[in-house]
Amino acid sequence: MAGAAAGELDGLRDACDEAVRRLDGDVLVVVGGDERTWRPDADAAADFRPYGLDLTLGSGRDRLPLSLAIGCWLLRRAEHTPPVQYQAVAFDASPRECLALGERLAGAAERVALLVMGDGAACRDVKAPGYLDERAEPFDEAVARALGAPHGGGRPDVAALAALDPSLAAELRAAGRAAWQVLAGAAGTAPFTAELLAHEAPYGVGYLVASWTRS
Repeated sequence: MAGAAAGELDGLRDACDEAVRRLDGDVLVVVGGDERTWRPDADAAADFRPYGLDLTLGSGRDRLPLSLAIGCWLLRRAEHTPPVQYQAVAFDASPRECLALGERLAGAAERVALLVMGDGAACRDVKAPGYLDERAEPFDEAVARALGAPHGGGRPDVAALAALDPSLAAELRAAGRAAWQVLAGAAGTAPFTAELLAHEAPYGVGYLVASWTRS
């Protein structure tokens, strides 16, 4: 969202745009972390003023948490038109709760597309929000391998996402853990091909972008 003021994120933005372009389903659900698990209205507002940008998308009374707000912004950026639903999942939700939520979301329609939003570890260097933790890079590397291969053609490791340790993720400030496990629950045992489109940590925070397609 910083645009030309953050040129180091050009590749990441391009990867996000590509992932959004590939979304295909009768229903699109944006999933992201929040302090609690809840379902915002479809017209919920994405308000970026608290983050220093004079921009508000949507006009509903509900206010999207940052994870879902960024998802909303990515969809607007891509002029995505299918109906959109939002699902917030508590950062501290148990893996069992996340997997069950994902299964319910996947069963809501014949073809459900998920846009899953969440950061990796925020402890990748000394300038990171959580300072440097030597466990952070291996954690993100494991998530990256689970999400897909850099050039596509492989299978995602759903079991590895489902097995992520909530305590370790919390210590590393990996805000995406719960949302990734919702994705694992939605995928279940169905066959998918996966491609890792980006894996960067320009600000000491792991940013990963991947695209899964039903085989």
